[in-house]
Amino acid sequence: MFLERKGFRWQRARHHQLICDALMKVYRGETKRLVINIPPRYSKTELAVVKFIAWSFGRHPDCEFIHTSYSTPLAVNNSTQIRNLIQHEAYREIFPGTELASDAGHHWKTTEGGVMYATGSGGTITGFGAGKIRDEFSGAIVIDDPHKADEANSDTVRGGVIEWFKNTLESRVNDPRTPIIVIMQRLHESDLAGWLLGDRGRDMTGPPVEGGNGEVWEHLCLSAWNDDGTPLWPEKHSAEDLRRMEKAKPYVFAGQYRQRPSPPDGGVIKPDMIEIVDAIPGKVVEWCRGWDLGASAGGDYTAGAKLGRLQDGRYLIAHMVREQFTTAARDALIKTTARNDGMLLKQSIPQDPGQAGKSQVQAFATLLAGHNVHFSPESGDKVVRATPLASQVNAGNVVMLKGAWNEAFKDECRLFPNGNFDDQVDAAARAFNGMLHPTVGVFV
Repeated sequence: MFLERKGFRWQRARHHQLICDALMKVYRGETKRLVINIPPRYSKTELAVVKFIAWSFGRHPDCEFIHTSYSTPLAVNNSTQIRNLIQHEAYREIFPGTELASDAGHHWKTTEGGVMYATGSGGTITGFGAGKIRDEFSGAIVIDDPHKADEANSDTVRGGVIEWFKNTLESRVNDPRTPIIVIMQRLHESDLAGWLLGDRGRDMTGPPVEGGNGEVWEHLCLSAWNDDGTPLWPEKHSAEDLRRMEKAKPYVFAGQYRQRPSPPDGGVIKPDMIEIVDAIPGKVVEWCRGWDLGASAGGDYTAGAKLGRLQDGRYLIAHMVREQFTTAARDALIKTTARNDGMLLKQSIPQDPGQAGKSQVQAFATLLAGHNVHFSPESGDKVVRATPLASQVNAGNVVMLKGAWNEAFKDECRLFPNGNFDDQVDAAARAFNGMLHPTVGVFV
């Protein structure tokens, strides 16, 4: 059908067979929930949306499908391609029993009662469902790229897609046996695929697991690099192409092409360049502890990073505290940590804007009476604030005192800024910037 529609032959690759095998398990009822992660432009829409849905209508003209993508025009365009394929002369020779009863783009029907409904993420689906109450295959919900790439870093936009899936889309199955297929490139640790796959959303290994919605999801993960270091689709991207792409945009490549939302050695910050030492290697000429403030027991962390500037020009990450505390417990942690650091060591604390910030300064002034405390508002985004520290880390000019907190800090650096948490990086960046741009401390 590709040759009939496009006028040239389909360039088959090994991963196309893997996708088809996964889809056939869905069709046979062996898989009810499927996530496929695959690089962009690797035929995911052609196979898992256009061809699979059209083929399914040929086998069962009364199928009921709901198809979604990150935008309504894109979903409707895919639906139109399916409709046009079904109307093609060559298709009708294969499946003469499948006839269209309507000709709309986003919502059309077959003469046998089949339904195709297409909408964008967040769209209305009232009155429509997928599948029928029966044992044999009768349709599915097919989700293709639910996130727009340039919006995936927005917690609000990304979270909105997940909420829409939870509160609207997944309830539109007419039978618990109706399959749901999610096929997408990875864009963030907490994108829809990451949320559905749960703990396996990061490492992509192991058997099917219960995901964020409590169901077991089969997972087909296709990286542009095979495990043996060869390209997944060499006719499309050679090894040289992939190395060039990865070097040019490591974070984009890590998510969209490796299906790991952070590069193996880190993106903005490369934590493997940090040497872990058993003792402070020389004289420290300046200290600063930077804070990133959370205010809830189950939400954002409060983190305090103690950094020093060594006499030889290198920097030392000497200590990290990190807890999920309510405001009262958080303030007690800060007070205790400052006392242990000593009265003269600078404590750098972010200041909220406006009147709230003034009240906050006064509260901390009372809490940390007698200490060297510096307050300043955050300026620029997180990446901008972390760049000076990242530059020194990536150049091999930062060492870290050995401690139980080391691996958690390095993992956060590796995922920054696409990870779920960035409090330790924020705290370390504030401490570093406090030394890089020294200001007169406020003894309160």
